[in-house]
Amino acid sequence: MIQTKPFERIYSFLTVLSWSLLFTLCNSFSAFDVVRRTNAVHRSQYFAWDDNRIASQRLLTLLEAAKVGIFYGTSTGTTADVAYRIAAGFGAEVADEPLDIDELKGNVAATFAKYESLVIGTPTWNTGADTERSGTAWDYELYNGEVKKLDVKGKNVAVFGLGDSVSYSDNYADATGELHDIFQTLGCNMMGYTSQEGYEHTASKSIRGDLFCGLLCDNVNQEELTPGRVKNWVEQLKKEGFLKETTGTSVLPTSTVTAFEIPQKNVRDDTPVATSIINETPVSTQSILEGFVPHHNSKTGVTMW
Repeated sequence: MIQTKPFERIYSFLTVLSWSLLFTLCNSFSAFDVVRRTNAVHRSQYFAWDDNRIASQRLLTLLEAAKVGIFYGTSTGTTADVAYRIAAGFGAEVADEPLDIDELKGNVAATFAKYESLVIGTPTWNTGADTERSGTAWDYELYNGEVKKLDVKGKNVAVFGLGDSVSYSDNYADATGELHDIFQTLGCNMMGYTSQEGYEHTASKSIRGDLFCGLLCDNVNQEELTPGRVKNWVEQLKKEGFLKETTGTSVLPTSTVTAFEIPQKNVRDDTPVATSIINETPVSTQSILEGFVPHHNSKTGVTMW
């Protein structure tokens, strides 16, 4: 029998052990590589998803910034009604709830800064005046408040206004033109010009070229046409790019806004309300109430404050 020396036996054992360890180590590296590659794929998928998530958040932020802000002044609530019709036309996902300028004193600049596009509306009360024609808080804000100092250059702006085109045919919705000119001077991208066709006025300070400088509504004589005019105007603004990035130039439409024909039965009769107001108001104070005198439209029989 061949005898093996103790040293040789130890050497053999260590050799076998070394090869076993080497084989195990190689398999481990192979397994690690598979895990590493798998993790790499998962990481790439996660970061790709994360990038998409970040992009989506940025898109939502941009959409939030691009929301339409709608602002109005009102004395009787009629301009507010049109403002809400405009908001409904854009939809809640685009336009925020309309805001009364009278409620924003001291916060006008901060509120306007939230929006990339602005829709601004006013009635006309101080008929024939060169300035301060609205009879609302706009008269203060435009000349003594924050408006003239607003940083709104490049924002898309569209104006709308209300007036009586029969009783005040020579000064129909004059205050709308005042709003238009001030925001245009501030560097805004004015949009939403409309046709004069279908109205009963003879002159207006809101005419620019052959067009009105915005949407004009006559809820005294043509209230039944207001819903259609609003709907068409909102669609026109969308086509003009009102919801897109600003271009810095005013947009005159190639096609003009027309009104939908609505059945006469939808016309609201304000005569009882106006008559009640007149009867309850002492004659001696009528000439100083809000600085204006009520007028009676002989065609419609409506008294307007």
